[in-house]
Amino acid sequence: MKICVVGGSGYVGFITGLGLAELGNSVINVDIDNDKVAMMNAGTSLIYEEDIDLSQVLQKNLDAGRIEFTTDLQRGVNHGEVIFIAVGTPEKENGEADLSQVIGVAEEIVDYIDRYKVLVMKSTVPVGTVELIGSILSRRKQEGQDFDIVANPEFLREGKGLYDFFNPTRIVIGTNSEKARHTMRQLYSPFLSGSSYKLPTTGYGPRADTPLVQTDLASAQMIKYASNTFLATRISFINEIAGLCERIGADVKEIARGMGYDDRIGHKYLEPGIGFGGPCLEKDLKALIKISENNDYQPNFLRAVLEKNEHQIRQVVNKVKELAGYPMYRKIIAVFGLAFKASTNDVRTSLALRIIDQLQDLGAEIHAHDPQAIPEAKELKPDIEYFEDPYETVRHADALVILTDWPEYRELDYRRVKDLLAYPNVIDGRNLLDAKRMEELGFNYRGMGR
Repeated sequence: MKICVVGGSGYVGFITGLGLAELGNSVINVDIDNDKVAMMNAGTSLIYEEDIDLSQVLQKNLDAGRIEFTTDLQRGVNHGEVIFIAVGTPEKENGEADLSQVIGVAEEIVDYIDRYKVLVMKSTVPVGTVELIGSILSRRKQEGQDFDIVANPEFLREGKGLYDFFNPTRIVIGTNSEKARHTMRQLYSPFLSGSSYKLPTTGYGPRADTPLVQTDLASAQMIKYASNTFLATRISFINEIAGLCERIGADVKEIARGMGYDDRIGHKYLEPGIGFGGPCLEKDLKALIKISENNDYQPNFLRAVLEKNEHQIRQVVNKVKELAGYPMYRKIIAVFGLAFKASTNDVRTSLALRIIDQLQDLGAEIHAHDPQAIPEAKELKPDIEYFEDPYETVRHADALVILTDWPEYRELDYRRVKDLLAYPNVIDGRNLLDAKRMEELGFNYRGMGR
């Protein structure tokens, strides 16, 4: 099938286009950034994933002629039988989703629809947005050209995106058109056919028993928001329990382990820490709060989830102040971890950077390390000192703060770390290390809920 992906150098657009190309489709990814388009046409992935070399997968699909990148939107739209819209919907200052890129794409492609197209919304957008896009494009129907719109939300984890593309937990197709639904079922047939095979490039294969959720447009859009909000709720819940555990002397990791054996609860997203950041959970939670308010519904529970996340950031800073001492003017704080989570180089809305901002506001000097995200962090935070060597990062520091759960940090020689620190203070915002061992080594150790 011929595919166009608009927003093709972004995370969702790139993974979607590359995955569909791996399945044998002819894919054109469209983006406005000339430099990114050139790099990707040269076989360079801008995205890091821990289990697979995306540049290698990209190059093989380029060589096979299954994918290409362009800034020519008309060419991409003319090519595609199915057109995925995967542009960003960043958060506005008031918490609403910024739909300017989505609306801009619709206004641009309206003149390029030359035959029947299925327009697929991959971007996470509030209920009503897909209908808005339909109204923008509706004059093509008046002129005899035809299209249908589908809401097809993504559930890709950063760092595991291509794996998740081939092993989806579910495929959601929201549309009011039986013709569009049939086209989408054809596109996703490798996941629904019951057959099982491995693709030569990735070694992955489409999960052939994937649950298919066929629903209406509004419900499909809400499935995405409700899913991310529920994950955020689990994180805020266990962080609330962690705060109580600190007061009563219980170990929150043991609490979470004991809870997780209940099949109704499970173990995932019960890891206490600095809270939830990244490009999805917080943004989608805030957007759902605004959707509720705009529809005269008071989302008090959702607001509490968000406030607990904000409180968690303050708690980390307070632990640093407690151990390093206050005031913090010109005190050196070493930071392990800049990406919003391990296995990715993404620092967008990373809580690590927000914590760094607050420590700098208190006068601290930051020495930072991350295995993958230093180049990306430098673009947003050029005013801190970066180190390629984690041991050099902690030299002469008044405290070490662990903000991303990279497994590399667990494997370090903490006797050596203690010798290099000016003071043996460790604030483990991810509960990555063994508290008892750290105390035996002579550290002043603070975890989250331990």
